[in-house]
Amino acid sequence: MIAYIENNYLEVITLFLQHIEITVISLAIAVIIALPLGVLLAKNAALAAIIMPVLSVIYTIPSLAMFALLIPVVGLGLEPAIIALVAYSLLILVRNVIAGFRSIDPAVIEAGLGLGLSRWQLFCKIEWVLALPAILGGVRIAAVSIIGIAAIASWINAGGLGVILFQGLNESNTPQIVWGTILVAGMALFVNYFLSVLESLALAKSKGADVK
Repeated sequence: MIAYIENNYLEVITLFLQHIEITVISLAIAVIIALPLGVLLAKNAALAAIIMPVLSVIYTIPSLAMFALLIPVVGLGLEPAIIALVAYSLLILVRNVIAGFRSIDPAVIEAGLGLGLSRWQLFCKIEWVLALPAILGGVRIAAVSIIGIAAIASWINAGGLGVILFQGLNESNTPQIVWGTILVAGMALFVNYFLSVLESLALAKSKGADVK
């Protein structure tokens, strides 16, 4: 185990950074798409009834099948990996954005309007704050999911820690398999913990707590 890291630490660091890159880019794009879409669907139940089943169907497609479908269209590498990871994340993110905004008590909205707040002020100062814990919960779940599925993306030459895993499996190299598993799981655990802390802070703020 130690010998493998000593002999391959530069490659491991490179693949680790690639995995972070894939995760950050995919999550950022997914959040940028999901936030406005989720807000729109939270206000429009009829449209949500059309869009959410489509996202659900996409989410059920096996990751290898998704990658295989994308290869003839965009080829191999980082691009198909990001497209697939964004597609998988949208259901989780949009669903939580909708849940966050729909959970807001209408009486709170009425009180804000009664105080003379504009719709934009109401969104930024009240609705966003109250919905943020649920949104961050979705981001946390999506991020962990992306980290896991991104390991499979090495199958289409996207890089990342999956390279270690697949090489280890092909060569029956146990240290490689173990290190690949540890690094992917460790990254997922760290991201899950970090975002759960942010989620807790947002929840405390939404309840009016003085968060330092």
